[in-house]
Amino acid sequence: MHLMIDKGKYGHNTLYVYKSFRNENGKATSKCVERLGRYDELAKTHEDPIAWAKAYIEELNRQEEKNQKITLSYATKQLIETGESVLVEGGYLFLQKYFYSIELNKICKKISSKYSFKYDLTNILALLIYGRILNPTSKSGTFEYAQKMLENYDFQLQDIYRALEVIAKEKDFIQAELYKNSKKFGKRNDKILYYDCTNYYFEIEHESDMRKYGKSKENRPNPIIEMGLFMDGNGIPLAFCLHDGNTNEQKTLQPLEKQIIEDFGNAKFIVCTDAGLSSVANRKFNNIDGRAFITAQSIKKMKGFQKEWVLSPKGWHLHGIKEEFDLEQILNDKKNCEKYKNCTFYKERWFNENDIEQRYIVTFSLKYMNYQRTIRNEQVERAEKAIYSSIKSERSRQSDYKRFITKTSVTKEGEIAEDKVYSLNTERIADEEQYDGFYCVATNLEDDASDIIRINGKRWEIEESFRIMKTEFKARPVYLSRSDRITAHFTTCFLSLVLYRYFEKDIGHKYTCPELLEQLKMIKFYKTKEGYLPAYTRNELTDDLHSVFGQRTDYQITTFGDMKKIISFSKKNFT
Repeated sequence: MHLMIDKGKYGHNTLYVYKSFRNENGKATSKCVERLGRYDELAKTHEDPIAWAKAYIEELNRQEEKNQKITLSYATKQLIETGESVLVEGGYLFLQKYFYSIELNKICKKISSKYSFKYDLTNILALLIYGRILNPTSKSGTFEYAQKMLENYDFQLQDIYRALEVIAKEKDFIQAELYKNSKKFGKRNDKILYYDCTNYYFEIEHESDMRKYGKSKENRPNPIIEMGLFMDGNGIPLAFCLHDGNTNEQKTLQPLEKQIIEDFGNAKFIVCTDAGLSSVANRKFNNIDGRAFITAQSIKKMKGFQKEWVLSPKGWHLHGIKEEFDLEQILNDKKNCEKYKNCTFYKERWFNENDIEQRYIVTFSLKYMNYQRTIRNEQVERAEKAIYSSIKSERSRQSDYKRFITKTSVTKEGEIAEDKVYSLNTERIADEEQYDGFYCVATNLEDDASDIIRINGKRWEIEESFRIMKTEFKARPVYLSRSDRITAHFTTCFLSLVLYRYFEKDIGHKYTCPELLEQLKMIKFYKTKEGYLPAYTRNELTDDLHSVFGQRTDYQITTFGDMKKIISFSKKNFT
């Protein structure tokens, strides 16, 4: 419906609502739906009659569209077309909004201008990202997934493999441009950076190129590749690097930091790492040029006088309280244990070690102590059962219950030992128990201890990022063999993580990662002659998804025209 203004014989303009349609012969025509009145009469009650009339007609159109009825007719004995896909994937639309908002399409356009290939790099990279999040499989499997999506992608499988070579070459450029674009999309907390390393295994038995034998996080005997990841203070991935599987992870931090300083123009920041990455060299590197560090510090590896200071029951504080606390008095009093069960005590002290002035901040929590003891008691029980079982293992990991089993070889007059006696290692149990509830960080910052503890407390997000890539995105095992394709594989995994984290940030932490991804995978449509029918159940989560997305796909039917508008909307730049 639209506005029609009729100029009368005496200069009086009259406003009408007209509706366009096609008659029985297929010719376009229109008819009057409603007379709104003369302009001068409407001006008495409306400041701007024209604007009022347009708004009124717009509301009529919305109501008509809402109440529009579509009849579908099908023949019971008519076969569907060969190769016709009736069920199509639509969950990727909710991720597509972020692909275009951080301008990955513009990055692809810049890369394409350097090369002479004819395929659409934007569509290929988008497919690789959506596929990694919603249908993690091989590259050929991802290509098959593309055939089921709402949009048609005009490229071949070989184009995907060719694109992987380009993506690998442009890895650093993609990261640098993505960082610049992301600052338009939203303010980044790039003054606090979290760094961690993990590795991914390959289903091969021989080393080659970057795939080397090393210390696997999953304790697998396969060759691995190492990945370092930087995350900003908001939990958004910032940059990544890849190294040979036998590389010492402590040596991976500085090269990526230098790259961030050079490519991103970000020279002053706080680096937060776990104990495994806190080498003296790394601390010294982040003790100059305005940089700082916060790193987990192993209490067991401290010097004797430092360990004595940490474990001393005296000199503990609570944030906002001036008085000092004695842990021994608290632990020996049930009322105090109940009173302070949710509190975190702390103490701090500066030390000069290896020419670095650094501050140790130690925390103690009753809740953390009880948690550690519960876990250990369960492991001790398992160890006791294993002692009396017929199956024994000579190997044990740091967190394995077998570490509490000690073996004694029994010999007869100097002969080679044939008998072995297994028993519970009570000394090790007691040694570990004395550290229960304690946690320490080292830093060169002079900020309030509570702020340091809060910053360090967010390290779990980078550990969760690795878990998401390995579990939900199925980034491993890796079946690719060429180094450039391996690099491209992890580049798309990194980009997928960036997109997911932005999406997760908007939807809130109301849902878990598996819940969100499972729901996106379920958003499918039945393609009919008149449009698309939702093939999923509407629920609270889908309502939240549509609220964040800004469009709805859960009407009883969405016409082809409306779906085209929704797809176009998902490709808008929201920066």
